[in-house]
Amino acid sequence: MPARPRELRPDRSARDLFGAEMRRHRAQECMSLERLGVIVGFSKSVLSRVETADAMMAPDLPSRLDATFHTDGIFERLYALARNEVHPDRYRRRMDLERRAKVIDEYGGQVVPGLAQTPKYALALFRASNPEAAEGENEERVLVRMARQGMFDDHLGPYLNMVLDEAVLRRPVGGPEVMRDQLAALLKLVNTPRSLVQVLPFSHGEHFFLGGSVTLMTLDDGTAVAYEESIDIGALLEDKENVTARRRAYDRLRAHALSPLETAELIRDVMEALPR
Repeated sequence: MPARPRELRPDRSARDLFGAEMRRHRAQECMSLERLGVIVGFSKSVLSRVETADAMMAPDLPSRLDATFHTDGIFERLYALARNEVHPDRYRRRMDLERRAKVIDEYGGQVVPGLAQTPKYALALFRASNPEAAEGENEERVLVRMARQGMFDDHLGPYLNMVLDEAVLRRPVGGPEVMRDQLAALLKLVNTPRSLVQVLPFSHGEHFFLGGSVTLMTLDDGTAVAYEESIDIGALLEDKENVTARRRAYDRLRAHALSPLETAELIRDVMEALPR
């Protein structure tokens, strides 16, 4: 018995509506995903993820669908909406993409990125951002964050590269002892076969990501996505134009950062300067 198609909610997002329309027109033509793939030049697996709203469509797919189904630009107009909307399940989707990532590049502007945080450092941040949390709630969030780090436990995990603003090292989150342990944890990641950490010094001045943070992920199928975050707002970017702009800005930033060797020396200096 064939698997039941995933239920779509066209009222929830343009991406769901795009998938629903794609499925509807394909059904009207009695066309399989394999057959549609031959016509539009995409694999069955790619089309399946677009149709179920699990992946952003490639920029050239909408025009090919319009040509195939004679839909007078409907799919191109839906794509224009989908590429600019905030994904309704962006946090869940970000975690799904993170698990598929082969390479993760992060810029941290104010705090150590979650994938490199120690439990006490993470708890201090959660308590600051959620001071009225119920008993045990922040501790539970720490456990979830630490579980995410489990993907680095073996050689099959993603490569991790981080560029940290100097402010990340200088701000003693959780107090001197918590910060000393966090810096020691960072030091272990500075230059390993699967991780690199570099610091962007204050002397660099202004840059593209000032005031926020970004995570760039290269997935198992070669797709690139980006996740931008400010104080409590995150935006998942999957269209090629926006992701490419963030990639170029990140590469430029990394070119101005300290080398791993210089970064390690700075981290040790900051650790030694912390009061005991």
